[in-house]
Amino acid sequence: MRTEMQRESGAVTPLELFFDLVFVFALTGVTAFMAEDLTWRGMLRGMLIFGLLWWSWVCYSWVGDVARADEGVTRPALFAAMAVMFVLALSIPESFDDLPGGLHGPVVVAVCYFLFRGVHLVLFWIISADDPGLRGQLLRFAPSMLVATTLLLVAAGTEGPTQTALWAAALVADYLGNYLGGARGWRLRSAGHFAERHGLILIVALGESVVAVGVGVAKLPISLPIVATAVLGLILSATLWWSYFDVTALAAERAFAATPDTDRPRLARDAYSYLHLPMVAGVVLLALGLKKVLAYVGDPVHHDLAEPLKGVGLTALVGGLTLYLLGHAGFTWRVLHVVNVRHAVPVVALLSMLGIGPHIPALATLAVLTAAMAGLVAFETTRFAEDRHRIRHEH
Repeated sequence: MRTEMQRESGAVTPLELFFDLVFVFALTGVTAFMAEDLTWRGMLRGMLIFGLLWWSWVCYSWVGDVARADEGVTRPALFAAMAVMFVLALSIPESFDDLPGGLHGPVVVAVCYFLFRGVHLVLFWIISADDPGLRGQLLRFAPSMLVATTLLLVAAGTEGPTQTALWAAALVADYLGNYLGGARGWRLRSAGHFAERHGLILIVALGESVVAVGVGVAKLPISLPIVATAVLGLILSATLWWSYFDVTALAAERAFAATPDTDRPRLARDAYSYLHLPMVAGVVLLALGLKKVLAYVGDPVHHDLAEPLKGVGLTALVGGLTLYLLGHAGFTWRVLHVVNVRHAVPVVALLSMLGIGPHIPALATLAVLTAAMAGLVAFETTRFAEDRHRIRHEH
Protein backbone atom coordinates (compact mmCIF):
# COMPACT_ATOMS: atom_id res chain seq x y z
CA MET A 1 0.00 0.00 0.00
CA ARG A 2 1.38 3.40 -0.96
CA THR A 3 1.40 6.32 1.48
CA GLU A 4 0.60 9.93 0.73
CA MET A 5 3.80 11.92 0.35
CA GLN A 6 4.35 14.74 2.77
CA ARG A 7 3.82 18.18 1.24
CA GLU A 8 6.41 20.92 1.53
CA SER A 9 4.14 22.81 3.93
CA GLY A 10 3.28 19.73 5.97
CA ALA A 11 2.83 20.23 9.70
CA VAL A 12 3.44 17.76 12.49
CA THR A 13 0.41 15.48 12.74
CA PRO A 14 -1.49 14.60 15.92
CA LEU A 15 -0.34 10.99 15.52
CA GLU A 16 3.30 12.08 15.63
CA LEU A 17 2.60 14.02 18.81
CA PHE A 18 0.91 10.94 20.26
CA PHE A 19 3.90 8.86 19.17
CA ASP A 20 6.25 11.20 21.05
CA LEU A 21 4.34 10.67 24.30
CA VAL A 22 6.01 7.28 24.61
CA PHE A 23 9.35 9.08 24.70
CA VAL A 24 8.15 11.33 27.50
CA PHE A 25 7.72 8.20 29.57
CA ALA A 26 11.02 6.77 28.36
CA LEU A 27 12.99 9.93 29.21
CA THR A 28 11.42 9.93 32.66
CA GLY A 29 12.60 6.35 33.01
CA VAL A 30 16.17 7.33 32.10
CA THR A 31 16.22 10.06 34.77
CA ALA A 32 14.80 7.65 37.34
CA PHE A 33 17.37 5.02 36.35
CA MET A 34 20.27 7.39 37.01
CA ALA A 35 18.70 8.70 40.22
CA GLU A 36 18.48 5.14 41.56
CA ASP A 37 22.16 4.53 40.85
CA LEU A 38 23.71 7.94 41.50
CA THR A 39 27.24 6.88 40.60
CA TRP A 40 29.53 7.55 37.66
CA ARG A 41 28.66 4.13 36.31
CA GLY A 42 24.95 4.82 36.72
CA MET A 43 25.20 8.15 34.90
CA LEU A 44 27.21 6.60 32.06
CA ARG A 45 24.74 3.76 31.66
CA GLY A 46 21.83 6.19 31.79
CA MET A 47 23.38 8.19 28.95
CA LEU A 48 23.87 4.99 26.95
CA ILE A 49 20.17 4.17 27.37
CA PHE A 50 19.33 7.71 26.30
CA GLY A 51 21.54 7.32 23.21
CA LEU A 52 19.60 4.19 22.28
CA LEU A 53 16.27 5.97 22.73
CA TRP A 54 17.39 9.05 20.81
CA TRP A 55 18.50 7.12 17.75
CA SER A 56 15.27 5.14 17.83
CA TRP A 57 13.26 8.36 17.79
CA VAL A 58 15.45 9.92 15.08
CA CYS A 59 14.66 7.08 12.68
CA TYR A 60 10.95 7.81 12.85
CA SER A 61 11.42 11.56 12.57
CA TRP A 62 12.52 10.94 8.99
CA VAL A 63 9.50 8.74 8.25
CA GLY A 64 7.01 11.50 8.99
CA ASP A 65 8.78 13.85 6.61
CA VAL A 66 8.59 11.47 3.67
CA ALA A 67 5.05 10.16 4.18
CA ARG A 68 2.12 11.41 6.22
CA ALA A 69 2.15 9.68 9.58
CA ASP A 70 -1.64 9.39 9.74
CA GLU A 71 -2.24 7.92 6.27
CA GLY A 72 -1.97 4.47 4.74
CA VAL A 73 0.31 1.82 6.17
CA THR A 74 2.24 4.40 8.19
CA ARG A 75 -0.51 4.70 10.80
CA PRO A 76 -0.61 1.03 11.96
CA ALA A 77 3.19 0.86 11.70
CA LEU A 78 3.56 3.77 14.10
CA PHE A 79 1.13 2.21 16.56
CA ALA A 80 3.11 -1.04 16.42
CA ALA A 81 6.36 0.86 17.00
CA MET A 82 4.78 2.70 19.94
CA ALA A 83 3.85 -0.59 21.58
CA VAL A 84 7.39 -1.91 21.20
CA MET A 85 8.95 1.31 22.52
CA PHE A 86 6.57 1.33 25.49
CA VAL A 87 7.75 -2.17 26.44
CA LEU A 88 11.36 -1.03 26.05
CA ALA A 89 10.67 1.98 28.29
CA LEU A 90 9.13 -0.31 30.91
CA SER A 91 12.30 -2.42 30.78
CA ILE A 92 14.71 0.50 31.37
CA PRO A 93 15.27 -0.40 35.06
CA GLU A 94 16.50 -3.83 33.89
CA SER A 95 18.53 -2.63 30.90
CA PHE A 96 21.77 -3.84 32.47
CA ASP A 97 20.83 -5.89 35.54
CA ASP A 98 18.01 -8.42 35.34
CA LEU A 99 15.62 -8.60 38.29
CA PRO A 100 14.53 -11.98 39.69
CA GLY A 101 11.51 -13.52 37.99
CA GLY A 102 9.90 -12.67 34.67
CA LEU A 103 11.68 -12.15 31.37
CA HIS A 104 15.37 -11.37 31.12
CA GLY A 105 15.44 -7.56 31.11
CA PRO A 106 18.60 -6.92 29.02
CA VAL A 107 17.37 -9.36 26.34
CA VAL A 108 13.96 -7.67 26.27
CA VAL A 109 15.64 -4.30 25.67
CA ALA A 110 17.77 -5.68 22.83
CA VAL A 111 14.83 -7.45 21.17
CA CYS A 112 12.60 -4.38 21.49
CA TYR A 113 15.29 -2.24 19.89
CA PHE A 114 15.57 -4.69 17.00
CA LEU A 115 11.78 -4.80 16.50
CA PHE A 116 11.45 -1.02 16.75
CA ARG A 117 14.14 -0.47 14.13
CA GLY A 118 12.83 -3.37 12.06
CA VAL A 119 9.38 -1.80 11.77
CA HIS A 120 11.08 1.39 10.63
CA LEU A 121 13.04 -0.39 7.91
CA VAL A 122 10.02 -2.32 6.62
CA LEU A 123 7.91 0.83 6.59
CA PHE A 124 10.55 2.78 4.69
CA TRP A 125 10.91 -0.12 2.24
CA ILE A 126 7.20 0.12 1.45
CA ILE A 127 7.30 3.90 1.16
CA SER A 128 10.27 3.75 -1.21
CA ALA A 129 8.64 1.39 -3.72
CA ASP A 130 9.26 3.80 -6.61
CA ASP A 131 12.43 5.42 -5.26
CA PRO A 132 15.63 3.41 -5.98
CA GLY A 133 17.77 6.07 -4.29
CA LEU A 134 15.90 5.75 -1.01
CA ARG A 135 15.99 1.97 -1.16
CA GLY A 136 19.71 2.09 -1.73
CA GLN A 137 20.08 4.28 1.35
CA LEU A 138 18.10 1.75 3.39
CA LEU A 139 20.45 -1.04 2.29
CA ARG A 140 23.39 1.05 3.50
CA PHE A 141 21.48 1.82 6.69
CA ALA A 142 20.52 -1.74 7.71
CA PRO A 143 23.94 -3.27 8.56
CA SER A 144 24.69 -0.82 11.37
CA MET A 145 21.34 -1.62 12.99
CA LEU A 146 21.99 -5.35 12.79
CA VAL A 147 25.48 -4.97 14.26
CA ALA A 148 24.16 -2.78 17.08
CA THR A 149 21.40 -5.26 17.94
CA THR A 150 23.86 -8.16 17.91
CA LEU A 151 26.16 -6.32 20.31
CA LEU A 152 23.23 -5.57 22.64
CA LEU A 153 22.25 -9.24 22.66
CA VAL A 154 25.84 -10.24 23.44
CA ALA A 155 25.92 -7.59 26.19
CA ALA A 156 22.81 -9.16 27.74
CA GLY A 157 24.88 -12.22 28.60
CA THR A 158 27.63 -10.25 30.31
CA GLU A 159 27.92 -7.94 33.28
CA GLY A 160 30.04 -5.15 34.73
CA PRO A 161 32.45 -3.09 32.61
CA THR A 162 32.25 -5.58 29.73
CA GLN A 163 28.52 -5.09 29.46
CA THR A 164 28.85 -1.30 29.54
CA ALA A 165 31.58 -1.41 26.88
CA LEU A 166 29.44 -3.58 24.59
CA TRP A 167 26.56 -1.12 24.92
CA ALA A 168 28.91 1.72 23.99
CA ALA A 169 30.18 -0.28 21.02
CA ALA A 170 26.60 -0.90 19.86
CA LEU A 171 25.86 2.81 19.85
CA VAL A 172 29.12 3.64 18.09
CA ALA A 173 28.29 1.06 15.43
CA ASP A 174 24.82 2.50 14.89
CA TYR A 175 25.71 6.19 14.94
CA LEU A 176 28.95 5.87 12.99
CA GLY A 177 27.54 3.34 10.53
CA ASN A 178 24.68 5.64 9.65
CA TYR A 179 27.00 8.59 9.21
CA LEU A 180 29.38 6.66 6.97
CA GLY A 181 26.39 5.43 4.95
CA GLY A 182 25.94 8.97 3.68
CA ALA A 183 22.73 10.89 3.09
CA ARG A 184 22.40 11.12 -0.68
CA GLY A 185 19.49 8.69 -0.81
CA TRP A 186 17.37 10.24 1.95
CA ARG A 187 14.39 12.42 1.04
CA LEU A 188 13.04 15.44 2.89
CA ARG A 189 9.76 16.87 1.61
CA SER A 190 9.20 19.56 4.23
CA ALA A 191 11.94 21.49 5.99
CA GLY A 192 9.35 23.13 8.26
CA HIS A 193 7.94 19.77 9.35
CA PHE A 194 11.37 18.31 10.10
CA ALA A 195 12.51 21.35 12.08
CA GLU A 196 9.24 21.54 14.00
CA ARG A 197 9.42 17.86 14.90
CA HIS A 198 12.84 18.31 16.49
CA GLY A 199 11.75 21.45 18.27
CA LEU A 200 8.84 19.55 19.77
CA ILE A 201 11.04 16.73 21.05
CA LEU A 202 13.22 19.33 22.74
CA ILE A 203 10.09 20.68 24.43
CA VAL A 204 9.30 17.12 25.51
CA ALA A 205 12.73 16.91 27.15
CA LEU A 206 12.30 20.29 28.84
CA GLY A 207 8.92 19.15 30.08
CA GLU A 208 10.58 16.09 31.57
CA SER A 209 12.88 18.38 33.57
CA VAL A 210 9.79 20.07 35.00
CA VAL A 211 8.25 16.66 35.73
CA ALA A 212 11.45 15.68 37.57
CA VAL A 213 10.96 18.66 39.88
CA GLY A 214 7.31 17.81 40.49
CA VAL A 215 7.94 14.12 41.13
CA GLY A 216 10.84 14.95 43.41
CA VAL A 217 8.65 16.87 45.85
CA ALA A 218 5.40 14.94 45.46
CA LYS A 219 5.71 13.23 48.85
CA LEU A 220 7.46 16.02 50.72
CA PRO A 221 5.79 18.73 52.82
CA ILE A 222 5.93 22.04 50.97
CA SER A 223 8.51 24.47 52.33
CA LEU A 224 10.24 27.68 51.33
CA PRO A 225 13.42 25.85 50.16
CA ILE A 226 11.28 23.56 48.00
CA VAL A 227 9.41 26.55 46.56
CA ALA A 228 12.71 28.31 45.82
CA THR A 229 14.19 25.23 44.18
CA ALA A 230 11.08 24.62 42.09
CA VAL A 231 10.94 28.23 40.87
CA LEU A 232 14.66 28.34 40.09
CA GLY A 233 14.42 25.01 38.27
CA LEU A 234 11.52 26.27 36.17
CA ILE A 235 13.36 29.51 35.34
CA LEU A 236 16.44 27.52 34.38
CA SER A 237 14.41 25.32 32.03
CA ALA A 238 12.77 28.45 30.61
CA THR A 239 16.16 29.95 29.76
CA LEU A 240 17.00 26.86 27.72
CA TRP A 241 13.68 27.16 25.94
CA TRP A 242 14.29 30.85 25.26
CA SER A 243 17.82 30.31 23.94
CA TYR A 244 16.51 27.92 21.28
CA PHE A 245 12.98 28.96 20.39
CA ASP A 246 13.14 32.74 20.64
CA VAL A 247 15.33 33.26 17.56
CA THR A 248 17.61 30.30 16.79
CA ALA A 249 14.88 27.85 15.82
CA LEU A 250 13.21 30.39 13.52
CA ALA A 251 16.41 31.45 11.77
CA ALA A 252 17.59 27.86 11.45
CA GLU A 253 14.30 26.67 9.95
CA ARG A 254 14.41 29.39 7.29
CA ALA A 255 18.02 28.62 6.42
CA PHE A 256 17.16 24.92 6.32
CA ALA A 257 14.22 25.55 3.98
CA ALA A 258 16.44 27.65 1.70
CA THR A 259 18.99 24.83 1.39
CA PRO A 260 18.94 23.09 -2.03
CA ASP A 261 17.11 19.76 -2.05
CA THR A 262 20.31 17.88 -2.85
CA ASP A 263 22.06 19.25 0.26
CA ARG A 264 19.10 19.25 2.62
CA PRO A 265 19.30 15.60 3.82
CA ARG A 266 22.94 15.98 4.83
CA LEU A 267 22.21 19.20 6.71
CA ALA A 268 19.20 17.58 8.39
CA ARG A 269 21.31 14.62 9.49
CA ASP A 270 24.11 16.76 10.91
CA ALA A 271 22.15 19.62 12.48
CA TYR A 272 19.04 17.85 13.70
CA SER A 273 19.71 14.11 14.03
CA TYR A 274 23.22 14.48 15.48
CA LEU A 275 23.60 17.97 16.97
CA HIS A 276 20.26 17.92 18.76
CA LEU A 277 21.54 14.87 20.63
CA PRO A 278 23.78 16.84 23.05
CA MET A 279 21.05 19.42 23.63
CA VAL A 280 18.43 16.86 24.60
CA ALA A 281 20.99 14.81 26.56
CA GLY A 282 21.93 17.99 28.43
CA VAL A 283 18.32 18.55 29.42
CA VAL A 284 18.04 14.96 30.69
CA LEU A 285 21.16 15.45 32.83
CA LEU A 286 19.77 18.77 34.05
CA ALA A 287 16.62 16.95 35.18
CA LEU A 288 18.79 14.56 37.18
CA GLY A 289 20.66 17.47 38.79
CA LEU A 290 17.43 19.24 39.71
CA LYS A 291 16.11 16.04 41.22
CA LYS A 292 19.22 15.80 43.37
CA VAL A 293 19.00 19.45 44.54
CA LEU A 294 15.41 18.84 45.60
CA ALA A 295 16.51 15.80 47.57
CA TYR A 296 18.95 18.01 49.45
CA VAL A 297 16.63 20.89 50.28
CA GLY A 298 13.42 18.92 50.73
CA ASP A 299 14.60 16.28 53.17
CA PRO A 300 15.81 18.04 56.35
CA VAL A 301 16.11 14.69 58.15
CA HIS A 302 18.94 13.42 55.95
CA HIS A 303 20.30 16.69 54.53
CA ASP A 304 21.11 20.12 55.90
CA LEU A 305 20.19 23.23 53.89
CA ALA A 306 23.85 24.26 53.99
CA GLU A 307 24.96 20.93 52.51
CA PRO A 308 26.69 21.37 49.15
CA LEU A 309 25.91 19.48 45.97
CA LYS A 310 28.80 17.17 45.08
CA GLY A 311 29.88 14.37 42.81
CA VAL A 312 27.46 13.01 40.23
CA GLY A 313 24.63 15.37 41.19
CA LEU A 314 26.78 18.46 40.67
CA THR A 315 28.27 17.08 37.47
CA ALA A 316 24.81 16.31 36.09
CA LEU A 317 23.58 19.83 36.83
CA VAL A 318 26.64 21.67 35.50
CA GLY A 319 27.44 19.16 32.77
CA GLY A 320 23.86 19.14 31.51
CA LEU A 321 23.84 22.91 31.00
CA THR A 322 27.31 22.85 29.43
CA LEU A 323 26.37 20.03 27.06
CA TYR A 324 23.23 21.91 26.04
CA LEU A 325 25.15 25.11 25.26
CA LEU A 326 27.81 23.24 23.28
CA GLY A 327 25.13 21.43 21.27
CA HIS A 328 23.33 24.73 20.69
CA ALA A 329 26.57 26.33 19.45
CA GLY A 330 27.24 23.38 17.13
CA PHE A 331 23.71 23.52 15.73
CA THR A 332 23.97 27.27 15.11
CA TRP A 333 27.30 26.87 13.36
CA ARG A 334 26.10 23.99 11.14
CA VAL A 335 22.87 25.64 9.99
CA LEU A 336 23.60 29.36 10.14
CA HIS A 337 27.40 29.24 9.76
CA VAL A 338 27.72 31.47 12.83
CA VAL A 339 30.25 30.78 15.57
CA ASN A 340 28.46 31.70 18.80
CA VAL A 341 31.42 32.87 20.89
CA ARG A 342 29.00 34.44 23.38
CA HIS A 343 28.32 30.99 24.79
CA ALA A 344 32.01 30.51 25.61
CA VAL A 345 31.81 32.84 28.62
CA PRO A 346 28.87 31.08 30.33
CA VAL A 347 30.41 27.68 29.54
CA VAL A 348 33.59 28.69 31.38
CA ALA A 349 31.49 30.09 34.23
CA LEU A 350 29.43 26.91 34.43
CA LEU A 351 32.48 24.67 34.47
CA SER A 352 34.00 26.78 37.25
CA MET A 353 31.04 25.71 39.40
CA LEU A 354 32.48 22.18 39.45
CA GLY A 355 35.15 23.62 41.74
CA ILE A 356 32.96 26.10 43.61
CA GLY A 357 29.84 23.96 44.03
CA PRO A 358 31.26 21.55 46.62
CA HIS A 359 31.86 24.51 48.97
CA ILE A 360 28.47 26.28 48.85
CA PRO A 361 24.90 25.11 49.60
CA ALA A 362 23.16 23.14 46.87
CA LEU A 363 20.43 25.77 46.55
CA ALA A 364 23.09 28.47 46.10
CA THR A 365 24.67 26.47 43.28
CA LEU A 366 21.32 26.25 41.53
CA ALA A 367 20.77 29.98 42.02
CA VAL A 368 24.18 30.84 40.51
CA LEU A 369 23.59 28.60 37.48
CA THR A 370 20.13 30.03 36.94
CA ALA A 371 21.46 33.59 37.19
CA ALA A 372 24.21 32.78 34.65
CA MET A 373 21.72 31.38 32.12
CA ALA A 374 19.22 34.19 32.72
CA GLY A 375 22.03 36.72 32.24
CA LEU A 376 22.99 35.13 28.93
CA VAL A 377 19.41 35.26 27.68
CA ALA A 378 18.96 38.88 28.83
CA PHE A 379 22.22 39.95 27.17
CA GLU A 380 21.38 38.33 23.83
CA THR A 381 17.82 39.68 23.89
CA THR A 382 18.88 43.29 24.48
CA ARG A 383 22.20 43.34 22.59
CA PHE A 384 20.64 41.99 19.41
CA ALA A 385 17.17 43.49 19.81
CA GLU A 386 16.93 44.75 16.22
CA ASP A 387 18.03 41.45 14.67
CA ARG A 388 15.70 39.60 17.02
CA HIS A 389 12.72 41.75 16.00
CA ARG A 390 13.49 41.30 12.31
CA ILE A 391 13.82 37.52 12.53
CA ARG A 392 10.73 37.07 14.66
CA HIS A 393 8.47 39.25 12.50
CA GLU A 394 9.64 38.80 8.93
CA HIS A 395 7.48 36.70 6.67
